[in-house]
This record gives sequence, structure tokens and C-alpha cells, in this order.
Amino acid sequence: MPQRLEGRVAIVTGGARGIGAAYAKALAAEGACVCAADVLDAKPVADAIKIAGGQAIAVHCDVSDPKSVQAMVAATVKAFGKLDILVNNAALFASLHQKHFMEISSEEWDNLMAVNVRGVFECVKAAVPEMRKNKYGKIVNIASGTVFKGTPMLLHYVTSKAAVVGMTRCMARELGDDGICVNTLAPGLTVSDGVKENGEWTPAMLAMNTATRAIHRNQQPEDLTGTMVYLCSADSDFMTGQCIVVDGGSVVH
Repeated sequence: MPQRLEGRVAIVTGGARGIGAAYAKALAAEGACVCAADVLDAKPVADAIKIAGGQAIAVHCDVSDPKSVQAMVAATVKAFGKLDILVNNAALFASLHQKHFMEISSEEWDNLMAVNVRGVFECVKAAVPEMRKNKYGKIVNIASGTVFKGTPMLLHYVTSKAAVVGMTRCMARELGDDGICVNTLAPGLTVSDGVKENGEWTPAMLAMNTATRAIHRNQQPEDLTGTMVYLCSADSDFMTGQCIVVDGGSVVH
């Protein structure tokens, strides 16, 4: 059976661990050459992909730094010859502490927006010139089901992910004639490495979230990879500007 992403080249930001690592491995398993990019060490993820028979590189990248982002794209093109897929997964979430918005400082707000919002903007700006060379591209921006719930105590995070949905819609309109599809994947609360390490996400908190779902269990990173592969493959070539929520039916819209 042919691999759905054979011959494609992908960048996954925030690819060193958790959901990002799951995305990177899933794309590689479908035949894509993958750049796992992160401020953390993504080499273990790239090594795991290569051990499994795939092709991958690890690149240090701060998505809020335009020069770092340009270097990430250049390293990917140097290694694999082109760029077809960009997954904008890097974001601040798991390390955040829930608090009333009146307690969020301006500095914390700005730091989060620099990564979660401007980081997406910087990465798309750097990737599009390479995609335009082949009149083809798939950009998948990662939002959150919290956007559709108005989840309290994380105002800066929810606001940032709402901005990602809005950016996706505008980018889809502006890049359609370039053969580039831009869509959003919005996960629910996922039991990733970072969530496990954040003491605020207790079993009781996870159970409260699970109770809102039609499918009553915790969400794992692997629950997102099928939809990710679809959005990166030719199966979604006539789909752009859309947001797919994958959260076990907590959000129904």
C-alpha cells in the first residue's frame, strides 16, 4: 500500500516531545521527510524516525525569532531539497498556570503571544516562498477546542488560539492561488508529556474534562495523528480555511 506522504517534506515545530513528536513520527511513517524543530532537543525524535526507516533531521528553532525560523526552513531545504508541509505546533501551554485574567501580567501575555501567535506568522512567512516554487503546500496551524468553549482561567492562551483560527482563514484566502491549503487542527485537552508534568492537571481535573466528551476517556497524542495526516495529504487538496476539532466530542459545532 503506497504511503500517503511519499516524496513530501515536512516541518513540525514543537516537535521534540508530546503531541509534536507524535505528529512528526506519524508524518514520517506515511513517507514524509521530516524536520523536527524545537527550542528543546529534537534529536531523539529524529533518531527514532530514522531507526524506524524514515528520514528526519532535528533543528533548534525559536519560532518567535525570524532569523531562527528562516534558518529552520533553510536547513530543511538543504537536507531534503524542498518544503511541502508546515505544521505550526509550537506553543506555550503545558507550563502555564491557571489564573483569573486579572492576575495575568502584561509580560506573561506578551511572551505567550510572541510564541503562540507571532510564531505562526513567522513560520508561514518563511515557508511560503519555498512552497510557491512548486505551487503546492499544506499548512496546518494548531489551535485548541478551548476557543469554542470560552474556557476560563487561561485567557491569554485561549485568545492566542482564537487568533490562530482567524489567521488560518485569512491565509487560506491569500494563498489559494499559490496551490497552498491552510487549515486548523484544534485538539482537546491531551495527556501529553507536558500536561503530565504540570501538577495542576490532576486526575480530578482530567476527569472533569473527560466528562464533557461524547467519548469518555482521556485524549492521547495519537488520537490526533490521523487527522493530521489527512490535512497534510492529497486527500484534503480541495479543503482550506477550515478548523477541525478533535476532542472526543466535547466541542460539537
